[in-house]
Amino acid sequence: SLASTAITCFTRGLDLRKGTEDVLCPANCPLWQFYVFGDGVYASLSSICGAAIHSGVITNAGGAVRVQTLPGQENYPAVNANGIQSQVLSRWASSFSVTAGTKNTALEAVGRSVSTARPSTGKRPKKTLDKKAGNKDCKADIAFLIDGSYNIGQRRFNLQKNFVGKVAVMLGIGTEGPHVGVVQASEHPKIEFYLKNFTAAKEVLFAIKELGFRGGNSNTGKALKHTAQKFFSLENGARKGIPKIIVVFLDGWPSDDLEEAGIVAREFGVNVFIVSVAKPTTEELGMVQDIGFVDKAVCRNNGFFSYQMPTWFGTTKYVKPLVQKLCSHEQMLCSKTCYNSVNIGFLIDGSSSVGESNFRLVLEFVSNVAKAFEISDIGSKVAAVQFTYDQRTEFSFTDHATKEKVLSAIRNIRYMSGGTATGDAISFTTRNVFGPVKDGPNKNFLVVLTDGQSYDDVRGPAAAAQKAGITVFSVGVAWAPLDDLKDMASEPRESHTFFTREFTGLEQMVPDIIRGICKDFLDSKQ
Repeated sequence: SLASTAITCFTRGLDLRKGTEDVLCPANCPLWQFYVFGDGVYASLSSICGAAIHSGVITNAGGAVRVQTLPGQENYPAVNANGIQSQVLSRWASSFSVTAGTKNTALEAVGRSVSTARPSTGKRPKKTLDKKAGNKDCKADIAFLIDGSYNIGQRRFNLQKNFVGKVAVMLGIGTEGPHVGVVQASEHPKIEFYLKNFTAAKEVLFAIKELGFRGGNSNTGKALKHTAQKFFSLENGARKGIPKIIVVFLDGWPSDDLEEAGIVAREFGVNVFIVSVAKPTTEELGMVQDIGFVDKAVCRNNGFFSYQMPTWFGTTKYVKPLVQKLCSHEQMLCSKTCYNSVNIGFLIDGSSSVGESNFRLVLEFVSNVAKAFEISDIGSKVAAVQFTYDQRTEFSFTDHATKEKVLSAIRNIRYMSGGTATGDAISFTTRNVFGPVKDGPNKNFLVVLTDGQSYDDVRGPAAAAQKAGITVFSVGVAWAPLDDLKDMASEPRESHTFFTREFTGLEQMVPDIIRGICKDFLDSKQ
């Protein structure tokens, strides 16, 4: 049989990993501190050892307990037994029962922060709601931007809170599931709590209940811009590689303009949803500054990001469809920004005319461009090839999954010295470096750096690279002929061709190259 896991007095049913688990309760837990809900069948929020004492499986001397995960239910009763008063709970998403366990070697004490997921029962795979880990299938960092204006008023503000609470619970918040925070829009935006503040649905529900109505104009645009810029920082709990979402609740219409805020949110890689409630009626339209306010703010005007509810009354049926939208991360088109969705290959001239000290300046240029991007296994990727008559792959797109490793690999490139066969090098890079990633999700860019005339044809290989979906930027220094540079560059050639007399001039080009990559990325997404 399985070894028992030593647990603490406070380990709850929802802290365990498996459907059936043998645990070992310590002795002398303070009875009055136990939280236990139910009788015989306990809500998974309950303390395991408390439930075991309550049901008579063990005494306060501790001992071995077998915990069996059960489905959630309604109306857990309050019963006083064995010195513990259990409490009523109207409903919880999962339960457990306890029986006497077999005492075996105890494993390491797991404490309270075990992240777990219940094995799926097959019927509702999305519902791993009850565990600390939360719903791992739902990858999202969400800001609920709630309406706190005079438009909505105190009564409907409370109904809005109930609705947001239901959405929060159904999302399956947890350490590895969605994280949420709340911002209230009124005259001035107020961040009520951040993503990092709570990782359990119960805590979030409590925080939402406590929110006070602020009143004032419905300055949703101001609040949306503020949220896009300030809410999703790493220190406030945003997670790398997880879609950032703002759900804007709007009763009626905004007092200010949403267009600029929508642009800012898209630039920051945030997916904006608008839930409009009681939208303006015919006789109110005269009061609305901009009838198309929804289309200007949402991530994409494709119908997916807007959601309508006729009124705040009877909104329960609207919870699930909204949650399903928020959890479909493949639809989060605005998460992809040029910073996290490109592959950039650098083709570096190592010919003898460059020289060791100028070669260092070239590598510095490459580093400074690479530095601007969010490099990770699910983000942007960087590769480098050095060429003379020969080519050498310094590192490929899959070699380094962090920015630190990429920058260190660039620093460690050794200067080859030799001739200049740029055309051959472009063909080599298209085939060997871009070939393996050509069906991947990222957009492909090649930055060619050269200081002289190529001995071979560059036009054919560059055209083939572009045909393979690679956007080419050419960067020439010193003796590089402008005709060659233009022949290599993608259309429009003017904005993809760069030239400087001196190697020291490379530094000034860095922002232009980054901007060029981002512009091409955005144009390709329209």
